[in-house]
Amino acid sequence: MTTGIASADELIITALGDSLTAGYGLQTEQGLVPQLDRWLEGQGLSIELRNAGVSGDTTAGGLSRVDWTLTPDVDAMIVALGGNDYLRGFDPALSRENLTGILEAAQAKNVPVMLVGLRVGSNYGPAYKAAFEGMYAELAEAYDVPFYPGFFDGMRAAVGEDVLTPFLQADGIHPSAEGVGLIVDDFGPAVLRFAESLED
Repeated sequence: MTTGIASADELIITALGDSLTAGYGLQTEQGLVPQLDRWLEGQGLSIELRNAGVSGDTTAGGLSRVDWTLTPDVDAMIVALGGNDYLRGFDPALSRENLTGILEAAQAKNVPVMLVGLRVGSNYGPAYKAAFEGMYAELAEAYDVPFYPGFFDGMRAAVGEDVLTPFLQADGIHPSAEGVGLIVDDFGPAVLRFAESLED
């Protein structure tokens, strides 16, 4: 999916997600969207990054609100959903179906998408883990959209695969402000490439 956007215009990118996108438990300016927005502006990009994160949202919730999230002025969308599906043990086939619906809704409105994956634990077994994680890459390939494989990859790169606790809030799930900063350091360049591609 491509779009013609003049480089002088401010890009409007909506981040459709759950509590990880919404900035649960953090001061407003400490959340993912404000930190990422500042990072992108620091790279010289004129951008408005909108927070369409809803705490507790599933892929089904994202699908139910994608149409009214994609207002006519939105140039692109980042989709970061699935964490709550995993926590509730939803069938990955259902999550895939919902994400497919989101991608198709964006495609119908000619809105480019960047898909964010999630690396999950093996508490539901290796087959579940493989199916859940694999659906993101497979959908990104099928719909030819940019793909960032793991929301927490920036934290993992900084502290190790299984030692994320120092950069999580007390609930052990949501990143602290410092953790979000690590996420942005890794995720930011991928979003920057995505945003720059919108100007081609």
